[in-house]
Amino acid sequence: MDRNLTVAILGATGAVGQEFLRLFEARNFPVKRLILLASARSAGQTMTFRGAELEVQAVCEEAFEGVDLAFFSAGAERSRQYWPAAQKHDCVVIDNSSAFRMDLDVPLIVPEVNGDSLTSSARLIANPNCTAAILLMALSPLRKIAQFSRIIVSTYQSASGAGAAAMQELRDQTQDFLSGNPIQQKVMPHTYAFNLFSHNTPINEFGYNDEEWKVIAECRKMLDLPDLKINVTCIRVPILRAHSESVTVEFDGPAPSIEDVREVLNTSHGVRVVDDRANNHFPMPLDASGQDDVLVGRLRQDVSNPNAISMFISGDQLLKGAALTAVHLAEFVIATGWVGREVWV
Repeated sequence: MDRNLTVAILGATGAVGQEFLRLFEARNFPVKRLILLASARSAGQTMTFRGAELEVQAVCEEAFEGVDLAFFSAGAERSRQYWPAAQKHDCVVIDNSSAFRMDLDVPLIVPEVNGDSLTSSARLIANPNCTAAILLMALSPLRKIAQFSRIIVSTYQSASGAGAAAMQELRDQTQDFLSGNPIQQKVMPHTYAFNLFSHNTPINEFGYNDEEWKVIAECRKMLDLPDLKINVTCIRVPILRAHSESVTVEFDGPAPSIEDVREVLNTSHGVRVVDDRANNHFPMPLDASGQDDVLVGRLRQDVSNPNAISMFISGDQLLKGAALTAVHLAEFVIATGWVGREVWV
């Protein structure tokens, strides 16, 4: 990728924004000029990129003038507010929020799952919910050997999914708990250290919280299976940055053999099988943290249902669940020549 692009990050000071900077350096992303955008409260801060100190700017509509590619990671409200400005300046946007994911005209993409559905007309591309992205990295390869009819998922979600402030609160509460000091709650609704609780998003009329509802809807859209039976339970656990998920997959007929499942996962990009029964070594968030791959293991037949298998997965929420998928999308768009001002002339 030899194009030199003007790139903007909206939400640069957040946990995902910081991962973008690290990934740009590690992957030699073709940035000629990098614009760091955040709220007025964060403006004036400096961040290091390729050895230089860059000042964070307060986001405004004019900030997208001359920008080729923008990564939005500042929440749904900000995405809705600033997408029209980016669109006005003919900027391609990869949005990490929930703002546009279920819009019929906006592609919702994980490159390894449904990248072939992305077209050159897309100027706004939605990056899916982190839990859904990690889940589908493990599920999508199975479609090569069998068709599934129902998915049951229980999640163990890390603090990073709620942002840098939640990660710091977990650190602070853990230290206070171990020191015998009172626990203070500023970000999460319950004590986070040494505890777990239902995902802290609103409950709908069906009894599902918003996170669970997102995973259901987004998986159906990305798999192009609008009637897929899927049941999800999302739980916050005191882990800093990797999500884990317990998954049972029911198929239309007899389940494929574990050997076939293992083989197809072993040959899937972005997936690493960790399934050492003898040493009780399976996917763990500590192992997944900082890793590009989604770890998959605990592969076994469901003894209660001959049409089902079960597995356990872990993936870094800030990487494959957010920043890395967005960068993969950007690399695909760049490689196909859909971004870069010389392409639009």
